Amino acid sequence: MNLKPLVSVVCPVYNEAQYIDATVQSILAQDYPKDKMEVLLIDGGSKDSTREKVAAWAARYPFIYLYDNPSRYVPQALNIGVRKAKGEVIVRLDSHCVYPSDYFSVLVAHLFSLEADNVGSVLKTVPADDSGLAWAIAIASSHRFGVGGSFRTGARRICRADTVPFGCFRRELFNRIGFFDEELVRNQDDEFNARILRSGGKIFLLPQIAVTYIARGSLSKLMRMYFQYGLFKPLVNKKIKVPATIRQFVPVLFVAGLLVGLPLAVFFPMIRWIYLACLALYFLIGFSIGFRQAAGHRRPVLFFLLPWVFFLMHLCYGCGYWKGLWKVFTGSGFHVEDSR
Repeated sequence: MNLKPLVSVVCPVYNEAQYIDATVQSILAQDYPKDKMEVLLIDGGSKDSTREKVAAWAARYPFIYLYDNPSRYVPQALNIGVRKAKGEVIVRLDSHCVYPSDYFSVLVAHLFSLEADNVGSVLKTVPADDSGLAWAIAIASSHRFGVGGSFRTGARRICRADTVPFGCFRRELFNRIGFFDEELVRNQDDEFNARILRSGGKIFLLPQIAVTYIARGSLSKLMRMYFQYGLFKPLVNKKIKVPATIRQFVPVLFVAGLLVGLPLAVFFPMIRWIYLACLALYFLIGFSIGFRQAAGHRRPVLFFLLPWVFFLMHLCYGCGYWKGLWKVFTGSGFHVEDSR
């Protein structure tokens, strides 16, 4: 085995002018040999200065390439990059992140030593700015109450996983199981990883490295993202014929309880008290987490903000899922104007 195979880095970009320089700088800081990697940045027609920034980097470094993604969506960008890649190993990146200097070397080493089909790291979520709301969004996006047990909440040891962020793959995997599903504007990684497992492959989460993920900076962006996560999940479940994870149903049932329980609570006193007690318990948990985080970060505003950020995340994901379920049953098409 070649201990330092050629690595092709594939990274979709779209309107990431605020973050793309930090992402590229972290790629350039890798301890992996520069003559053993190529960086493919796939732009979806950015309307800010992302393309100009990427072009400037490509002009300075001959192993950085800029390609166009006319469709703008992530799975199409990934497939363009994989098809153009020359490397034996594909590393899929996100432009909203900063990567540790040993990221490529650790991933590649474990990809082969574990005989894995995909390996990935945990995510360390940080706020987009120093505002209280940005901190609340970042904390909620990485807390077990917000997202369940996943790569966003960390792990203690190397373990098998059903999915990992972004991923590191051998090139031949795509010849064996196919490319990313271009119908899935969101959750394409979940479906691709499910195909890996269904083919008998192995996925590992590596807790010794952590990618710094910059959380969404506004409630509107967060809500749209979680709505789309929920929206495309039933389509993923339909494609892989089983639920990707059990935890995905918690916000779905939460929204169902809110909608079904409200009219019942109006007419039936016993249900009314159960309904109010469940809501009270939910917000009690939210405020208790908010209290601990406010004390830990010395930001009192987190006590008030966190419960509502949790609520909006769960509400948007659940509503998106129910809409996606309706689309699956009625056969109507899946499409969002903007996947970012």
